[in-house]
Amino acid sequence: MKITKIEKKKRLYLLEIDANDKLYVTEDTIVHFMLSKNMEIDEATLKDIQKFTQFSYGKNLALYHISFKQRTAAEVKKYLEQHDIDSLYIPEILENLKKENWINDEQYVETYLSQNLNTGDKGAYVLKQKLIQKEINSQLIDQKLANLDFSPLSEKVAQKLLRIYQHKLSTKTLKDKIIQNMMNKGFSYSEAKIAFENLEVEKDSEQEFELLYKELDKQYRKYSKKYDGYELKQRLTQSLARKGFNFDDIASALRDYL
Repeated sequence: MKITKIEKKKRLYLLEIDANDKLYVTEDTIVHFMLSKNMEIDEATLKDIQKFTQFSYGKNLALYHISFKQRTAAEVKKYLEQHDIDSLYIPEILENLKKENWINDEQYVETYLSQNLNTGDKGAYVLKQKLIQKEINSQLIDQKLANLDFSPLSEKVAQKLLRIYQHKLSTKTLKDKIIQNMMNKGFSYSEAKIAFENLEVEKDSEQEFELLYKELDKQYRKYSKKYDGYELKQRLTQSLARKGFNFDDIASALRDYL
């Protein structure tokens, strides 16, 4: 068989063989086999060309995907599958990319965790779940997390939450709110509790009473439609206590209010 024509297209090269058969190949394939017009090839070489083209096309597609941002091996695998790369070639493509360090899950985890410590607000639990969703080995994640100190980040997150809620909630509710928010972000209860204890929370009794009366107004509008007398007082007391207000303060407020 003879290559009778090599013509460059947009992304691939068109090969004509014996002026009848046509084959699209990558530039890497041209270089790898040193293909040229009038070159004689046998059936075995043609099969090798076809196989290498599949591998080369898939690898180039993966490199394009990686060029936008760092990817995990699983993300690249999924991308190749979505673009109909033959499943026979995907393991070889991934192995080649790992060998050339285009894909490195360990490096990915280190970068991901480092970025969170510098600019993020997530604790270890949420980070691990997100990385597991990317099909990264759980032991690798645990190993990298074990080397990190989340204390500075937990204190920073607690401070941010304090600025949001301090003038809106009672002291007890404030503590519960901040700790719960931090646990939702992936910090352990212990980390959240220590971070809260390190905060400088302003204890303003006047503000506390303002918050209490504001909440009392709200709860009174709700319960006074259904209850009165002793039952109303009990409902208001229970509701305000659940909001974290002190029972003595509640009793004092109700004496003035009712």
